[in-house]
Parts: sequence; structure tokens; C-alpha cells
Amino acid sequence: MASELQKTLDYVSAYRENRVKGAQTVLENPDCFPELIAICFDISDKNTHKACWILEFVSYEKLEWLQPHLDFFCANLKHLKDESSIRPIAKICQLLVKAHYKKSEINSTLSETQLQDIIETSFDWLITDTKVAAKAYSIRTLHILGKHYDWIHPELQIILTKDYGNHTAAYKAVAREVLKKIK
Repeated sequence: MASELQKTLDYVSAYRENRVKGAQTVLENPDCFPELIAICFDISDKNTHKACWILEFVSYEKLEWLQPHLDFFCANLKHLKDESSIRPIAKICQLLVKAHYKKSEINSTLSETQLQDIIETSFDWLITDTKVAAKAYSIRTLHILGKHYDWIHPELQIILTKDYGNHTAAYKAVAREVLKKIK
């Protein structure tokens, strides 16, 4: 029997207002948040991508809800293959990394293992045949992380310079922006 969340996801579409409405349902029913996270990484679920869309919008409002689920979230990033799932999750990774470095070391939200999972997956999304939006989020995430891991910026610079000519205007714009910041 389908849960209330599954029933909600069945009616979510790619329209922004529809995704916002789905997120609002979760925000009003926080008990379904763990199920939402589980669906995001259940690649056999037909609503995985929709759950990822909803999680992105929930994360804008309640990023802290991810805290107890970060081990699961970060460890499963590499298993996502669907482009419709990767883009919102790449954005959430960017939000998590930004939030992590705004806090003091004592209040750190991401463990070293979780950070390593995000770094590895961001580089994977950057060098594989992933769509430009996920690449753009990955570039920005790696730029932030490169301020704290001295090996990231040189690697990122090599990849961006090498791949620059093979990508869209949107990719080139983000690459130029980040290359200018790391030179």
C-alpha cells in the first residue's frame, strides 16, 4: 500500500509550483522526511527523481533536517545515475558545503568522511557525461571545498581548462567565474 508521501510524489511534476507544493507537504509533515530521503536513493523507485526535486526545495527551508541523515545521504551520492535526480542532489551538496564552512569547527555539520564523499562525487559528476546544471553545482561546490583542501583547486583548474572548449555557454560561464577566483 502506498504511503501518503508516495501518493504525493505520484502527482508531482517538473513545474516549479508543483515541486514547491510537494515540498510544502513535507515541511508540514516532518515525520515523512526520513521516507523522502530513502526514496531519493532508492533507484528502483519510479519516484526517485521527484523525491530529489522535493528534497531540494525542503533543503532550502530546513537544511538542518538532513543532519541525522548525512551519513546515508553522502554515502549514497555515488549511486545516483538519473540526471533528474543528480541535479537537485548536486545543489543540495553545494548548500551543505556552504553551510558547513559558515559554522565554526566546533559546530561542523559534515564529517571528514562525508566531505570526502561529496568531493569524490562532485569530481565524478564533473568529469562524466552529466548535464551542465549538475556540473555547474559541482564546480561551485569544489571551489568552496578547495579553500580548505589545497589539492582541489589545482585539479579543478586542470579539468576546467581541459574541458572548456567542449561545453555549453552555461558551463563556460561558470568555469570562467571559478577559474578567475582560483588563479
